[in-house]
Amino acid sequence: MELNRYSVINNKNKREIVLLRGNGCKWRKCSFCDYHLDFDNNVYKNYKLNKSVLDNVIGIYKVLEVINSGSFVDLDKDTLMYIKDICVLRKIHTLHFECHWIHRETIPDLKKYFRKYGINVKIKSGIETFDYLFREKYFIKGIPNVHPLEMAKYFDEVCLLFGVKGQTEKSMEMDIHTGLKYFERICINIMTENKTPVKPDKDVIKIFKEKLYKKYQNYENIDILIDNTDFGVG
Repeated sequence: MELNRYSVINNKNKREIVLLRGNGCKWRKCSFCDYHLDFDNNVYKNYKLNKSVLDNVIGIYKVLEVINSGSFVDLDKDTLMYIKDICVLRKIHTLHFECHWIHRETIPDLKKYFRKYGINVKIKSGIETFDYLFREKYFIKGIPNVHPLEMAKYFDEVCLLFGVKGQTEKSMEMDIHTGLKYFERICINIMTENKTPVKPDKDVIKIFKEKLYKKYQNYENIDILIDNTDFGVG
């Protein structure tokens, strides 16, 4: 299946977004994710693809989000340099990357590198839920039982995953409140069907849409991706 690798988000949190390809997520144990299948160990092929995707960026909102099937550390050096070149060329001032907890110590150097060119880097991490037992026993995220304040030392933004069996209105709203308290913004992804054993739960999704979506849809610091976890709406 051909992936859509460039899009523009025109509502709140306006930005361009690119889906690049690296050498693959180093964790690869998340129970709900088959996203990591989008990878290649050939550095040249990855750079060629990534360059073609990045060439679509026009800097319309001066904000760019870069996602890939893992963390920014999985991207080759030439791709990272080309991201910098595109940001400078298109006068992009804010750049968003993704990063798993296990790579948190690499974040300061990344921010320092781009800061030299006047580019402010924001890092988002897929926490999915702040309920430690649910996160590690069910989602298998590989994140220790640390306080959200500790997470916020490294990450500016977090992703939350809703719409699976075992979640309730109360648990989802608690995650939203925690995310808003400790992070600059949160991104709520609604579970969609994929090749993993974790399936969307229609009842939980209905609760979210009827009770929580209406309540939080207009929050400027909340993105809600209902139809597609990469290039969704909200």
